[in-house]
Amino acid sequence: MEITVKTAQQLRLTEEEFELIKSKLGRTPNFTELCAFSGMWSEHCSYKNSIKWLKTLPREGGRMLVAAGEENAGLMDMGNGFGVVFKIESHNHPSAIEPFQGAATGVGGIQRDIFTMGARPIASLNSLRFGKLDDKKTQRLLAGVVKGIGHYGNCFGVPTVGGEVYFESCYHTNPLVNAMSVGIMQANKMVSATAKGLGNPVIYVGSATGKDGIGGASFASADITEESAEELPAVQVGDPFQEKKLLEACLEVIETGAVVGMQDMGAAGIICSTAEMSAKGNVGMHIDLEKVPTRQQNMKAWELLLSESQERMLMVVEKGREAEVIAVFEKWDLSASTVGHVTDDGLLKFYMHGVLEAEIPAYELVLGGGAPQYTREYKEPKYFEKIKAFDINTVPDVTVDELKATAEQIIQIPNIASKRWVYTQYDSMVGAANASTNAPSDASVVLAKGTGKALAVTVDCNSRYVFADPYQGGMIAVAEAARNIVCSGGEPIGVTNCLNFGNPYDPEVYYQFVKAVTGMGDACRKFNTPVTGGNVSFYNQNPEGPVYPTPTIGMVGVIDDLDNRMTMDYK
Repeated sequence: MEITVKTAQQLRLTEEEFELIKSKLGRTPNFTELCAFSGMWSEHCSYKNSIKWLKTLPREGGRMLVAAGEENAGLMDMGNGFGVVFKIESHNHPSAIEPFQGAATGVGGIQRDIFTMGARPIASLNSLRFGKLDDKKTQRLLAGVVKGIGHYGNCFGVPTVGGEVYFESCYHTNPLVNAMSVGIMQANKMVSATAKGLGNPVIYVGSATGKDGIGGASFASADITEESAEELPAVQVGDPFQEKKLLEACLEVIETGAVVGMQDMGAAGIICSTAEMSAKGNVGMHIDLEKVPTRQQNMKAWELLLSESQERMLMVVEKGREAEVIAVFEKWDLSASTVGHVTDDGLLKFYMHGVLEAEIPAYELVLGGGAPQYTREYKEPKYFEKIKAFDINTVPDVTVDELKATAEQIIQIPNIASKRWVYTQYDSMVGAANASTNAPSDASVVLAKGTGKALAVTVDCNSRYVFADPYQGGMIAVAEAARNIVCSGGEPIGVTNCLNFGNPYDPEVYYQFVKAVTGMGDACRKFNTPVTGGNVSFYNQNPEGPVYPTPTIGMVGVIDDLDNRMTMDYK
């Protein structure tokens, strides 16, 4: 098969990126190698259009125990030798196409980011945006997303303790589904997503690999169009009961001390986990793809590399202790296969039945390595003229006689009215750690059992404010989250963010992104709440234009003494 610019463009790579790949390899890549670059250089994996501005956020200090973005999730000190692990991510595009599985696997993916570090998840939250509630499509998407979140979270056994739901016409085609997870662990027992140790075996654990989710990372890095439904195979399929077994097996195997490094196989699957673990450890890997457990016959090398089948982990273990590790997974009725070993040449070499299918330097694939980083132009949106021209004094005051009727109108607006009809579909009590069910606070209060403390957790963003003034709106999102934590009796310690915006190649959209990130960073510095990590989701738009800029803030606070927590009721 001849590899040309057209081939690269079909894989959502640009002509310039194709030439860059050729220069890095010193030759034209084969199709499998090109697919690897397509997944790893997608916006979803490489942050190529956002990393410049993400680096301006406060990424160190405070109670941080690992550098921002260095591990699968943020880890912060909560005292008494314990750490809190947390992260928020989006699953917007999959949920727009197949709402149930899109939302369910979003929940599953964020949980794996937590327990791959050695933490036990204790709480989930979500931030959801849909079109107008009276629209039939919105009703279908909403029902599917809520059912998917409830199904996966309820079966997995982690309570959904908080969240938000908003309805705006701009989210009609492209809903936003942001999922957050919070876990706790002994701070000195973190497992890094790093490969090291020449000759150490590479072990694949969890579910078998299928063709679901292939190309999911690049699918999430493009606009949703009328043809997007044809890309349904890019939506992953989840099994929460399998993930529950994977959680317990991973935490058990960590206690053996045999694990050198471990990473979830999420976006871009095997190619992502092998590349990131290798690049971080300045090593390479030899992988025999025919040893990867599959549930479909005759899968090709590129399909195995890019599949985003769920409930899978890749780990590097100490040489000679393979049987000990595999025995733990067999106890939990999970597959565990040695698929390769660590090398010292920095190259990822993928073989199929002894035939070399791909050879790529790990460094060249990853964020912070060879992945491109772009500086996009931006300009103030034209709609600002209309906003600046608005004069609040032209709005007539409400008379005393109109107050009752106005109040009744306001409480009927879906964005204002109670969301009880949504959140009662989630299990908020499993694990008996949620302290807010019968005594609600502005933030959800969760017992961190065994630590002597509690956590206050929240997700917040008013996207209308960000649309009106991205800089101030970004600050307001952080401030709102901090107020919710403080009003619940907690001390805010850190932030994770999920930055949902339109197409970054639109200068007006990119202006929203730049200003919102700048405002968020300034507010986080004021509150001493460094950003531990998160997610950027671009290309959230429809034929009428982009969604409102929605930089969702997930914030965690520590309550040292539960007696000092504050509830909302008058006393």
